Amino acid sequence: RERFEFGGRDVASWFPRHMAKGLRQMRLVLRRADCLVHIPLSGRNPALQEALGIRPHVLVLNKMDLADPRRQPVSAGAGPGWGQRWCHRQSDSPVPVPLQVVPMVAELVANSPRYHRAESCEHNILVIGVPNVGKSSLINSLRRLHLKKGKATAVGGEPGITKAVLSRIQVCEKPLMYLVDTPGVLPPRLGDVETGVKLALCGAIRDHLVGEDVMADYLLYTLNKQRQFGYVQRYRLGQACDHIEPLLKHVALTQGRTQKVKVLTGTGNVNMMMLNYPAAAYEFLRDFRAGRLGRVTLD
Repeated sequence: RERFEFGGRDVASWFPRHMAKGLRQMRLVLRRADCLVHIPLSGRNPALQEALGIRPHVLVLNKMDLADPRRQPVSAGAGPGWGQRWCHRQSDSPVPVPLQVVPMVAELVANSPRYHRAESCEHNILVIGVPNVGKSSLINSLRRLHLKKGKATAVGGEPGITKAVLSRIQVCEKPLMYLVDTPGVLPPRLGDVETGVKLALCGAIRDHLVGEDVMADYLLYTLNKQRQFGYVQRYRLGQACDHIEPLLKHVALTQGRTQKVKVLTGTGNVNMMMLNYPAAAYEFLRDFRAGRLGRVTLD
């Protein structure tokens, strides 16, 4: 396929109540922040841009082990005073993420005006980003590395685990550094439907709000467009396919994804076993998110 048809779908209005509350709290916390750690670049919220512009800002690209190494990230829109580092999560990086973040933040804060906080020796860092990109995980990793402490904030594989801005969490002694976890916040209106589907594929929007069938179809379209045919080997297909139905049928058949359906006939109700296409679509999405279809970058 040369293009993907979204069929008039619109997911641009997904903005739960806890996000609006979290955004208000974040604006208040920004006044006491010396630096911001942003995960990822695509999660920038226009509602925060004015406040972000006067503070040093570190961009962290998390989950690099799932990204296509051939498609390099771009720092679009970065201006003066912005610190940037593309951080890798696993052993393919010369320096692990936590070891990169603290020295970089300390250097940026030291070289930037701190206004009313000039005499304070402590660093207050706000961690922001769209839902489910690893903000809480990064904070916990920094605590383990620098303080030898356990988890300070809950993590999970679905968006919406962190509901409100938390109190400061110490992550380092020298320099004295505190991080503030925040709820994942999306813009009240996303730019377009395709952006929303990409965010949903990465777990930033709950699947059912977009539709697993649409997400699976767009994922297949993207994989074929980028010539990423890992799914052919994964599901033991004879060849790549251009439409989602035959792929989901094959997945459902080979993995036993079936469901019991009650059918009304002339002699009464009959229970029949049918292929469970939604379950097959979810399996396809889960394999993508776990990196089992290869390393893929959607943008």
